[in-house]
Amino acid sequence: MKNTVILAGFVGSTPEARSTQNGASITSLSLATTRSFRDGEGKRQTETEWHRVTCFNGVGKSVAEHVSKGALVMVTGRIHYTRWTDQSGQTRYGCEIIAEQVDFLTRGKASAEPEAEPNAEQAPASTGKRRRAA
Repeated sequence: MKNTVILAGFVGSTPEARSTQNGASITSLSLATTRSFRDGEGKRQTETEWHRVTCFNGVGKSVAEHVSKGALVMVTGRIHYTRWTDQSGQTRYGCEIIAEQVDFLTRGKASAEPEAEPNAEQAPASTGKRRRAA
């Protein structure tokens, strides 16, 4: 059996990085995905869903370093459900995506500076390549 999810969307806020007492790094981010559909009257509608994404260690460090609000990323990972009891004794449920891989579909904040114009001896910079946090 397999638990795999692939999401492509826009980062909703600057990723938050933290470390555990054991030295593991954890980066959390929110990701917006949008789907378009036609309602019962044939009018075009859009629906945005927000996903909580958690990245650990190397993936988390790369995301914290290169991703900022508004970036377009593709996350491959697994769905993780949690259950807890809040302070009032109510059982609560949550869902998050544990990222195993994050592909940067737009430039990250570290490479956002304008590039120098290539001269006649240099090949033009490649476009369309994706950077991957692994």
